[in-house]
This record gives sequence, structure tokens and C-alpha cells, in this order.
Amino acid sequence: MIKKSKRSIVVSYSILILFALVVIVPFIWMVSSSFKSQRELFAFPPKIFPTVWKWSNYTKAMSTGSVGFGRMFLNTMEIAVTNTVFTIVFSTMAAYSFARIRFPGREFLFMLFISSMMIPVAVTMIPTFMVFSKVGLYDTYAPLILPEMFGKGFSIFLLRQFFMTVPSDLEEAAVIDGCGRLRIWATIFVPLSKPIIATLAIFTFQRAYNDFMNPIIYLNSSDKFTIQLGLAAFRNAYTTRYDLMMTGSVIALIPVVIIYLLCQKYIVKGIVMTGIKG
Repeated sequence: MIKKSKRSIVVSYSILILFALVVIVPFIWMVSSSFKSQRELFAFPPKIFPTVWKWSNYTKAMSTGSVGFGRMFLNTMEIAVTNTVFTIVFSTMAAYSFARIRFPGREFLFMLFISSMMIPVAVTMIPTFMVFSKVGLYDTYAPLILPEMFGKGFSIFLLRQFFMTVPSDLEEAAVIDGCGRLRIWATIFVPLSKPIIATLAIFTFQRAYNDFMNPIIYLNSSDKFTIQLGLAAFRNAYTTRYDLMMTGSVIALIPVVIIYLLCQKYIVKGIVMTGIKG
């Protein structure tokens, strides 16, 4: 029995190590390729580590094009941070309303709102573009930010599931003390849902930071380009600078990796705390 248990542990760890290698090897290859020359990238047989480490790739990537990577990084952070703040604030408000405030048609409206998650983005892409163009918001950050003010179906659903598990005694005590709905939301529900909020903040930031489709649709001025559009600038009709693309990808990945390493404990904790109630 003990031998069988040890054998199962060895098999389990072997499978986990195999999957870890499948995930980590492309990442290692990308980092090492960022220090290679264009010619060495296509050398055969391929080498994991470069013969000559070209640190100049990073300076070239940061200054290539009419707008440097630094400016594009700031543009991306402006969009990503604003989206994250708006999503958290308005999603927690909507989730609190659906979870704790009784009003006619609440369940129907919630199901209707959740069903919007099943609509493909491609279906609403053209109508949304026409609306923002007609009101003069083309080539601005507004089309990338304003939709977040109405919340997201996934974030509202996740927060609502947690809010429904909060004991009603806390809310009743706050009402007796004279607290209104807004104060109850701000002083009770938001502090209690910090792990879930942190999880949603990570997901929202990552989605906005890595977004390529919306910026390429709505942004036309090069000084407003995001870092994902900057990576696409390394491709043109004649040649593709794969060495600079790898370098730019490493630079673009750094903020996401740092945020994930700092907040990874909240991801599992936040999802586990939501429950399946309701």
C-alpha cells in the first residue's frame, strides 16, 4: 500500500513537471531570443542561448519607430489602470445591488445581464465603433475606457456570489446604526471582499494591458499607441524584426509578471471565497 502511494506521488509529480516544462520552455526561448541577432534566430541547429549576447536589442526596441516604447508603455498603463479602477468600483456597486437589494425584476435583470456574456465580441464590434465615431470619440482613449464604467458580466457575477454569502446580521447592524446603502457598500462589503477585488483587478489589468483589437480599431495617432501596437510595428511589408519583437515582448511582459508574482496568492483565495451560492 505504501509502495503504491509512493508510486502515485512520483507519477503525479512527473506529470506536473512535464506540464511545467511545456509552459516554461517557450518563455525561456523568448527571453534568450531577445538577446540574439536576427541571423542567429534562424540558425540550424537552433541554440537555446545566444553565441553573442546582444544587449543593444533592448535599446533599439525602446527607441524604434516615431514613438518610443516608454511613451507607449505610459499610454498602456493609463488605459489599463483606469479600466481596472472603473471595473472594480462599478462592478462592486452592481454586484451589491443584485445581491442585497430587493427590487422588482432583479433576478430577470441579472440573468439578462449575465446572458450578455454569451454574445461574441465580433457581433457588437461594428455597431460600437459606429456609435463612438458618430459622437466624435474616434482616436481617443474613451472607447477603451467608457465600456468599463458599466461593469463586466464576469466580475459582477463573481462579486455577487461572494456578497450573497456575507451574513445579513452585519448589514442589519449597520442599518440600525444609521448607515445608508452606499455606506454599507463602502464600509462592510468592499473591505470584506478584498481578495476577490484583488483577483478581479489582476484579471482586468491583464486584459486591458494585453488588448490589441480595440486599440487598433480606435487609435490612429501614433503618439497614442499602446505597447501591443508597438510590438506590431516591428512587422512591415518587407521584413519582420523577430529579434526586436522578442525583445519588445519581454519588456511588455515584465509588468504583468511582477503584478502576478505580488498578487498570486489572492487569485486562488479570491476564487475559492466566492462560493457557488445563489
